[in-house]
Amino acid sequence: MKQVSGKDFAKLLHRAGWELKRINGSHHIYTKAGRKERISLPVHGSKPLKTGLLKHLMKITDITESLL
Repeated sequence: MKQVSGKDFAKLLHRAGWELKRINGSHHIYTKAGRKERISLPVHGSKPLKTGLLKHLMKITDITESLL
């Protein structure tokens, strides 16, 4: 699986229709109209997200690996 930083994944979320609601420290909180889930995305510069977290976020947001 390709490594993706929090900053790059935030761009993918924005393109997929997720909206940045607030920022709490280094965690960006995203929501989407019609969905009850909230995404808490850690953004630590260009540091890549860990594989388990990335897979979990991809599953919740319906973002496929081909979009990475």
